[in-house]
Amino acid sequence: MTQSTSSIRILVDADACPVKEEIYKVAARHKLPVTIVAGGFIRVPQDPMIERIAAGPGMDAADDWIAERADPRSIVITADIPLASRCVKAGAAVMAPNGKPFTEQSIGMTLAIRNLMHDLRSSGDITGGPAPFKPSDRSAFLSALDTAIRRLQRAHQTS
Repeated sequence: MTQSTSSIRILVDADACPVKEEIYKVAARHKLPVTIVAGGFIRVPQDPMIERIAAGPGMDAADDWIAERADPRSIVITADIPLASRCVKAGAAVMAPNGKPFTEQSIGMTLAIRNLMHDLRSSGDITGGPAPFKPSDRSAFLSALDTAIRRLQRAHQTS
């Protein structure tokens, strides 16, 4: 018996996500639900497969909402490294909007570098920000999302 892949879902840390339209298209192709999570109101397409969550004004309200629901059947899209770490620990497939996966093997070093850069900026060092989002990032994201969906579908099918 094959379980429905509809229990697989995509959770999106939406406030600064540059690939929401791409997520909607890929999710529709795979018939997967998408939950768009932001601190407040955010516009989403009228589609029964897309849920909008306004998590509240707290500094980490959207992150907490996502982290509490991330599980091995979730794909989480976020550029927030501490949130990515929490979701990886919960067993979710996690990726940045540029397609870079966050894994158990990579998240520790990624978090350490993020904390180091935060400390350097806090002490007044100018470290620059993240690289600008490029068309190649969008393409890499689309490929990574499709791969993650297929991997989860295979992992959650039973004979």
